[in-house]
Amino acid sequence: MNINFFCPRWGNEDLKWEDFFIKVKNAGFDGVEWAINKEVTRNKIKEILQTAKEYNLIMIGQHFDTQNANFEEHLENYQKWLEKVSGLDFYCINSQTGKDFFSKEQNEKIIEAAKQNELKTGISIYHETHRNKFSFAAHITAVYLKENPELKITLDASHWVNVAESYLEDQQQAMDLAILRTEHIHARIGHTEAVQVSDPFAPEWNEALEKHLFWWDAVIKRKKDNGSKMSITTEFGPVPYMPVLPYTNQPVASQWDINHKMMQFLKKRYAD
Repeated sequence: MNINFFCPRWGNEDLKWEDFFIKVKNAGFDGVEWAINKEVTRNKIKEILQTAKEYNLIMIGQHFDTQNANFEEHLENYQKWLEKVSGLDFYCINSQTGKDFFSKEQNEKIIEAAKQNELKTGISIYHETHRNKFSFAAHITAVYLKENPELKITLDASHWVNVAESYLEDQQQAMDLAILRTEHIHARIGHTEAVQVSDPFAPEWNEALEKHLFWWDAVIKRKKDNGSKMSITTEFGPVPYMPVLPYTNQPVASQWDINHKMMQFLKKRYAD
């Protein structure tokens, strides 16, 4: 089974796109996941996608910044974002979808808008498990998954660990269902008090690493068993996701180095 590994653009915005693509390619990634805010035009997106193609890199488009508290405005702006990227050459769309305070019926309308766009364009949309979104907690997301057999997710378990303030030992059924519906992984390690450890390979974070690996291993096994494609973004973030030293606000570790090391670690772990 082939696994495509993606590097986040998030945290690397200071690099020009061409320089960033060269760095990503030389590091051994297969592509880039790009969080596309509402200000970016369709023409600019097409330009970046063409540059990525020149470096033989594939792209995931990430939706994240529809924040309207008014539901009707939120739905309209979400649909506008989907329309802006419709038909473009993305590996998939990773969507941070809805709001945690919207009603279930409202969030379902937003999910349905994504489904209709997917049917129209043929580009898969996976809904990221994320704080502040409809999928902010494992037990809540399980309700949506049970009622919508076609709903697929990007599993970022770091958010659920933080929200539940546990490694979800008492929510195994919800995790089993999530694993069955996962199509893309955000490989970030969280712990019970935050969504990102300082360095996942430091011995003090071994328990957190092993808990996340247990879930990721289960997803990869399912994918290998059915022979379908899989993708992983190593998505450790910059400050403020990255812990900092007091007063100086200096990050305690290198975001780039951790994402690169995690990619190499998982490539070796999941090699056929």
